Amino acid sequence: MEFDHTLLRTFVACVDLMSFTRAASAVHKSPATVSTQIARLEAEIGAPLFIRDTRNLALTQTGEELEPYARRILRLHDETVEAFRKPDIAGSITIGAPDDYISHIMPPVLRRFGQLFPRVAIKIVCAQSTVLVPQVERGDVDLAIVTRSRGVEGQLLRQEPMVWIAARDRTALERRPLPVALFEPGSQARAVVLAALAKSEIRFQAAYESFSLSALVTVVEAGLAVAAVTRMSVPSAVVELAQEDGLPVIEHLDVALIRSAGSNNPLCDFMAEAIRNSAKGMAR
Repeated sequence: MEFDHTLLRTFVACVDLMSFTRAASAVHKSPATVSTQIARLEAEIGAPLFIRDTRNLALTQTGEELEPYARRILRLHDETVEAFRKPDIAGSITIGAPDDYISHIMPPVLRRFGQLFPRVAIKIVCAQSTVLVPQVERGDVDLAIVTRSRGVEGQLLRQEPMVWIAARDRTALERRPLPVALFEPGSQARAVVLAALAKSEIRFQAAYESFSLSALVTVVEAGLAVAAVTRMSVPSAVVELAQEDGLPVIEHLDVALIRSAGSNNPLCDFMAEAIRNSAKGMAR
């Protein structure tokens, strides 16, 4: 059995604070993500770790048995990282990702990297996958988190559901043809949305298009159209539509990490590993 140290760190935070909410703040994740990570750890072990009620949190016998091992594993992990820490290393690294991937995957990565390599300059390129792929191929970007499409492989980080969103009053849903806001031509997100609509009997119109997630969300929030975005990027200003709203199910997106030919160095290796751990630790 192999344990993900990210899950163990969340577990120890819950033990120390005896609260999923306070532990979420300590590990810089949402309470929902903490609950999901504890559930994943319990599934791997095959037994509950906490006794939960409305007010209190307590360890089960299995949780009590796991605690000293978890602390030992984390201590060894941190000692190993510190042993190979090179704060005097200088240089630069360029990372690319669309804005939703940056805001959800990268914060813990950048925090940890900055602590270990304070003299390394980090350049972040916020762009769509269609722009980032050729930049990585040219070597302008070292590593990029992109959506897999035809001809783009890389290492799979996670599979991200695509969901429909609308304004809170849902007025755009009632219009025919249905106004749909789409990502830019050539993007995989646009392709899967159009494929889903083509299989349905819904009359629709590609009313708006943009490479910018925030632009699409603004159009949706204004009630001008519906759109499909990754579940991780649904903002609170709009509503996520359900199956009973009548829109077709959309194929998920494969989120992958790609690297340039010149990224074969310890800095990029460390960054790539941190990105993989962060993506894996996110709630599904």
